[in-house]
Amino acid sequence: MKVYFLSEKPSALTLNGIYLGMIDGFERSVELNPDDNIRAEIAPDGCVPLRFTIDQDFLFSPPPRIQLYYTDCAVAIFAFGFLREDQSLSVRQETRIGSARFTIYRQGEVYLRYDNGKQHVIPLDDRFEKCEIKEINDGYLLTGANAFMLLKRDGTVFVRSEGAVIEAGRTLKAEIPFHDAMGHTVLSEWQGGELLSSSIRARRSPTETTYALALFESANIGLDPSPYLHEKIRGKADSLKEFLGDYRSVVLTDRPERVGLVYERKERVFDVRYFRITVEDGKISNITPEE
Repeated sequence: MKVYFLSEKPSALTLNGIYLGMIDGFERSVELNPDDNIRAEIAPDGCVPLRFTIDQDFLFSPPPRIQLYYTDCAVAIFAFGFLREDQSLSVRQETRIGSARFTIYRQGEVYLRYDNGKQHVIPLDDRFEKCEIKEINDGYLLTGANAFMLLKRDGTVFVRSEGAVIEAGRTLKAEIPFHDAMGHTVLSEWQGGELLSSSIRARRSPTETTYALALFESANIGLDPSPYLHEKIRGKADSLKEFLGDYRSVVLTDRPERVGLVYERKERVFDVRYFRITVEDGKISNITPEE
């Protein structure tokens, strides 16, 4: 079977002790037989290597930090969430605001120790290793590298998200990206520990090569897909998501009329199902699932 390897970080790939080269976010493929019980190692620089055996059990239940994506003719192995090799404790930042103390430290991963008379330890990601901490109306705002977190005074994490903070006062306003073809973002506002409003906007217009992608991504995030549909099927716009099912993301293929939708089969195992589109007068007039 054809197996694709991808990694969240540039990594050395070794199979049965033989170095095959570097892998990253661009897929590399090799023909394997899982009955051969292939020993695999994916090793980023400075991180604990992921070691696993590619056999029949692996193809149904991958280990933690491995995701499988089944396509029509192959399986893709994606490695993520690597742990730092250095597990020693290293304090990155200490901040005091009134009687509250904040300590950002790394011990393999990044953590926040928040002490307000009671100590709270909160796992973070690398984007908060260097961050600004300030008091706002709802509690405390931590702003990292294109990420933010709103921490209530009792130590509860109210909001944690990728994105940019636009306003931080009585109202917290932030713009959160979807990372889709149209550059959609959601502009959200919180006040008093409650979400006040959310509005979605697009930064780009679809092109001929991204039209189908825009349609499926719009349906997936709850936007009206009718602007992309031909009048023949525009009346079915409301039932499009029900027809397509609960998919997680959209992938393009080497043919503009063929699109893959990613569905979760079980934890860390996904199926890519393919649909064909027909375009008339610049609009999508038919969507057909492949058998």
